[in-house]
Amino acid sequence: MSAEDFKGRIALVTGGCGAIGSAVVAALRERGAKVIAADMSGEALPQQCSFSQDTSRTVRLDVTRNSEIVALVDKIVMELGAVDILVNVAGVVSFGSAEQLAEAEWDRVIDINLKGTFFACQAVMPGMKRKGFGRIINIGSLIGKNSGNARPWISADEQQKAGNVAYGVSKAGVHAMTAFLAKEMAAHGVTVNAVAPGPIATAMTTSFPEQLKALIPVGRMGSTGDVVRVILFLTAADAGFITGEVLDVNGGMWCD
Repeated sequence: MSAEDFKGRIALVTGGCGAIGSAVVAALRERGAKVIAADMSGEALPQQCSFSQDTSRTVRLDVTRNSEIVALVDKIVMELGAVDILVNVAGVVSFGSAEQLAEAEWDRVIDINLKGTFFACQAVMPGMKRKGFGRIINIGSLIGKNSGNARPWISADEQQKAGNVAYGVSKAGVHAMTAFLAKEMAAHGVTVNAVAPGPIATAMTTSFPEQLKALIPVGRMGSTGDVVRVILFLTAADAGFITGEVLDVNGGMWCD
């Protein structure tokens, strides 16, 4: 993997203002990619703005609205060309017990984490097929594999500060979706992989219980850099024989 893998590549990063998303954006830009960062907290994109002149801004995108995703990808394709790299980082976490989970919270988490990720993938697929090249990276989670970090049989309080069933189901869905898309796109030079982080030290994990931190075999929480390095590896041009993979970045909390 070298900077030449990314020079001139067109990349779209959803959730581009978050801790992991902004780190991915910075890493790709440093290596010469033309990166469109999209996030709910980004700027509304003026019609007169041209990506061919400016890809430095973060544009506003609500990933639960497929029409917004399609419009953004169409604009990128028209002004820069087909997207080479899609990194789906946009997501939300949710806490608490299954017994007390509200329907509205279930819908919010599934819509953003699973539906939003799928429609972003769907929007870039035609352009990648035409180009004969593409790298799609979805962000899954350890919780999509291990049924949650909390141990409610020991302490019910842990579940109040750890990812819940809606979050776990949404990320397990991302893992399954990744495998389906990988098979569908394999003959077109497009790989589809997921990265499944464990506890990463960001603003979203400030309340992560100390007793659960103690269960991380490597003795620390992960960093955004740990995740970014894996994403760069999977998006490199010579990673074309790796597809349908859910790559764990969890410090040994889950081994498979």
